Amino acid sequence: MPIPVALITGLLPVLGEILDRIIPDSAEAERVRVKMEAELLQAANQESLAQIEVNKIEAAHSSIFVAGWRPFIGWVCGVCLALYYGVQILIGSALWVWASVNAGSLVERPELGLAEIIGLTGVLLGGASLRTFEKVRGVAR
Repeated sequence: MPIPVALITGLLPVLGEILDRIIPDSAEAERVRVKMEAELLQAANQESLAQIEVNKIEAAHSSIFVAGWRPFIGWVCGVCLALYYGVQILIGSALWVWASVNAGSLVERPELGLAEIIGLTGVLLGGASLRTFEKVRGVAR
């Protein structure tokens, strides 16, 4: 996973302050800061290019299990989530309206399971960020 540019730009001011403390000469500190920024961006670009090459190799593979696993998982998960939560929300909302009309006033709205889908999304995004952290630390397999 490539190093996010936002992470690099967020770290640069902090690293700049550290450089100012370590290197008292402002011209030398600026030279080191520019060199450090260029090296960070070069590392991010190299990692992105390496991932692009892996993606090209996977996409060109003749086996559907190599070339098509990402799209397959994405479509299956997306369709399952849409069918489960979409249908649940539509039917739940229709029943709520029907119960409210029959009662003559608004009844308590049923739980639609949004906490579950938000939790699932958080877990997926959290897993991706942990994988990025492992790669940045150099402990990824």
